[in-house]
Amino acid sequence: MEDYGKNIIEIPLEKLAIVAGEEKNAGHRLAQACATYVNDKYELLYSFEEDYAMTTYKVVVGLDEEVPSISRIFFPAFTYENEMKELFGVKIKGIVTDYNDKFYRIATETPFLKKKGGK
Repeated sequence: MEDYGKNIIEIPLEKLAIVAGEEKNAGHRLAQACATYVNDKYELLYSFEEDYAMTTYKVVVGLDEEVPSISRIFFPAFTYENEMKELFGVKIKGIVTDYNDKFYRIATETPFLKKKGGK
């Protein structure tokens, strides 16, 4: 069985734009970006692909930390970033096309963020 976790590299928030720029300059494409809520923090995953090989970078941030958008580097990132912002409440700043929490038609604000004192 292949170890899919071996290509996950944790980086500090301040290196996110640098790493994205390096991936872009290397000719890699942004394959996905997603967020999850773990232990009162966000884990953001950004996966880049070259010849069907994926490298994923993980950035762990606090709930109140601002995350710079990488949509000026990889324009399609705006879709992932709007999703992370709206569904989880990640504070992403500088999204090229920011839907301002109107990307989805949802009745619940940040439905995937565990509320304090709740589930």
